[in-house]
Amino acid sequence: MKDDQDIKETGPDLSKDVKIQADIPNGECGSATPTRLYKRRWVIVLLFSTYSLSNAYQWIQYGIISNIIMKFYNVDGFAVDWLSMMYMLAYIPFIFPVTWLLEKLGLRFTALVANALNCAGTWIKVASARPDLFWVTLLGQSASAVAQVFILGIPSSLASVWFGAEEVSTACSIGVFGNQLGVAIGFLLPPILVPNVDDVNDLAYHIRIMFYISACLATFIFILVVIVFQERPEIPPTQSQVQARISRSNDYSYMASIRRLLCNKAFMLLVISYGLNVGCFYAISTLLNRMIIEHYPGEEVNAGRIGLTIVFAGMAGSLICGLWLDKTKTYKQTTLVVYILSLVGMLVYTFILNLGHLWAVFITAGFLGFFMTGYLPLGFEFAVELTFPESEGISSGLLNCSAQIFGIVFTIGQGKLFDKWGTLAGNVFLCSFLLIGTIMTGFIKSDLRRQKANQQAEVQTVREMAADVQENILKERKL
Repeated sequence: MKDDQDIKETGPDLSKDVKIQADIPNGECGSATPTRLYKRRWVIVLLFSTYSLSNAYQWIQYGIISNIIMKFYNVDGFAVDWLSMMYMLAYIPFIFPVTWLLEKLGLRFTALVANALNCAGTWIKVASARPDLFWVTLLGQSASAVAQVFILGIPSSLASVWFGAEEVSTACSIGVFGNQLGVAIGFLLPPILVPNVDDVNDLAYHIRIMFYISACLATFIFILVVIVFQERPEIPPTQSQVQARISRSNDYSYMASIRRLLCNKAFMLLVISYGLNVGCFYAISTLLNRMIIEHYPGEEVNAGRIGLTIVFAGMAGSLICGLWLDKTKTYKQTTLVVYILSLVGMLVYTFILNLGHLWAVFITAGFLGFFMTGYLPLGFEFAVELTFPESEGISSGLLNCSAQIFGIVFTIGQGKLFDKWGTLAGNVFLCSFLLIGTIMTGFIKSDLRRQKANQQAEVQTVREMAADVQENILKERKL
């Protein structure tokens, strides 16, 4: 109970405003376990979304004004691409240590480390607003990239720990929503804050202002996290969380969990197909400025707006898909349909881009974003279903690791194809991998283990209620 008391001390007591559900039988005594939904869960997920936003904004803030950054720091386009790919590269070696820390030290610890690194990265960048300090801005971006490792796989874990069975997919979507909103702001603000001027001193001033804004915001969010963010609710929200807490006791083996996940064929198919889809999104986002400027010279601001359109449409797609999953529980069917429509959107975008109609690019980019970005929470939630009762942090971490690997490969490959044969060849390259991912998704066996656990709890509760009623009837007859 000491842990529960520590949890209470981090914020006001909202235990009076709860929903009480009947839950699974305790493994020892067989009695039903009560579960509660705290109102504070919405504060936790929104705070997570906010610091995810701050970190995601920094990922794309260089790439969307790559031509300006190249001129200011006197570097080539590939060097600027690495400022975005740094996020992908950092994830690969750090994901397993970070998921281990998540399992051992919990959500609050990872939130504190993420915000400390994110805040440090933003202030290092403030000091890099000089043409001869590209290495300093690379250092600051590296700190923010490592912070992302503590953020990207958290939505499904946080949703499972804090939210009920009928809202867990929606909560996961809200967690992903913050990351997408950060990317959207990263597309929108840098072209506005940093105009393409020739005077180096003016350019340094505008870049410094951009860095100061993100640093002040990151510092404010860090303070909020220290004060408000909690580890977990005192009482689990669902029967599946009761089971998870029991299975992840002191004898829980992190490496054994990894091995079980790697031997789960359905999950590994999802890992690869998820990586292909999200890796394509990373490549498109990183190279969007180059794509648009090639066909529409001088349209840096509209390149940012097209990116904004992609992400805003994806945010709507994420929320709608999350609500749909909570209502229907059709994980595989929804994932497959969204994947197919992502492929269709990419094909249309590929052949519309060079027609010279910017308005058509906006429309097709929105269609592409709705499904490709909307796919993100679907992958997280489908993975949790396929791997329950394994840690949500580990399954999400493996998904994201796959996405980062494919993101680096696709960004470099598409960039080289752009340079040699143009945007059409680069985009067809991505379409071919989306087709492979669609086929792989069709072969995933839909084994919804978390849903089965919740259904077993309901059956147990009904049986216990029936037994109580029967016992009462017998007592009345005896009287």
